[in-house]
Amino acid sequence: MPSRSVSGDENHTSVDMFVLLGLLNQTELQLILFPVFLGTYLMTLIWNLALIILIRMDSHLQTPMYFFLSFLSLIDICYSSSISPRMLSDFLKAEKKISFIACATQYFVLAWMGMSECCLLAAMAYDRYVAIGSPLQYSAIMVPSLCWRMVAGVCGSGFLSSLVQTVTCFNLYYCGPNVIHHFFCDMPQILPLSCSDPFISQLVLFLAAVFVGFGSFLVILLSYVFIAVSILKIASLKECIKAFKTCSSHLATVTLFYGTVLSVYLHHSSQHSTKQDKVLSVVYAILIPMLNPLIYSLRNTEIKGALKRMMKKAAHRPQKE
Repeated sequence: MPSRSVSGDENHTSVDMFVLLGLLNQTELQLILFPVFLGTYLMTLIWNLALIILIRMDSHLQTPMYFFLSFLSLIDICYSSSISPRMLSDFLKAEKKISFIACATQYFVLAWMGMSECCLLAAMAYDRYVAIGSPLQYSAIMVPSLCWRMVAGVCGSGFLSSLVQTVTCFNLYYCGPNVIHHFFCDMPQILPLSCSDPFISQLVLFLAAVFVGFGSFLVILLSYVFIAVSILKIASLKECIKAFKTCSSHLATVTLFYGTVLSVYLHHSSQHSTKQDKVLSVVYAILIPMLNPLIYSLRNTEIKGALKRMMKKAAHRPQKE
């Protein structure tokens, strides 16, 4: 039964609570998936926190690339934490209610982290371009002050974009129905529930997608065009492979993130696509934050070396005492 609060008279009602349909309809499957998603969320927290701590503690990793990587891990933690805890609790509930304010807050954090990740991936692509295209000037160009300004710009752009989206979308009038066909509050599923004209909100979402989402993607594409040109100028095949390897992790992250996000947000029409969107949403909202630290760590000799040095220090510490 829709939850509503009366405003004015009995014929004028507004929704003060939404109902999430969740990931699955079958209660038995939800109970089976609960430990799976709980383990995924815990691994996301552990791996990303471990990577942040490792980068902060090891002097060999005090470079712009790992500086940006630590912020990517922080974004992934916040992104996953805005969805997973509520989704896990909803697995154990028969009716998945969420208040209007909680829904708006969840979307604000989601949009903030999502937009910030787009901008950060663009900043990381630029960093790789400078490292490969101008290796001798790299240290002079990518100074710490510039890196901090880039991160501030990333967070600021994501924050302002998310704030404008949230205010315009949740300022609409919602009179029912109040059922969201998803397992979290996402704007494409919320806007159709509005009883007022959503044109301005749709325009804001479109502009945010164009300027932040596709704008960042364009920067990434241009950076890799220049990277490819720079690599082709390298005479040695060994040096070409080495240069390409420094970009492989970032390329994998960009492909996973943009591939799934574009697949979700470019179509919402049929009931079949709604189910497909839920699966793809699990990939970009739940799995990618867990996979990113692994993508950057498994074949990265510098991170492996830093981990070995930290383990040696931990092993020798009791002997010194």
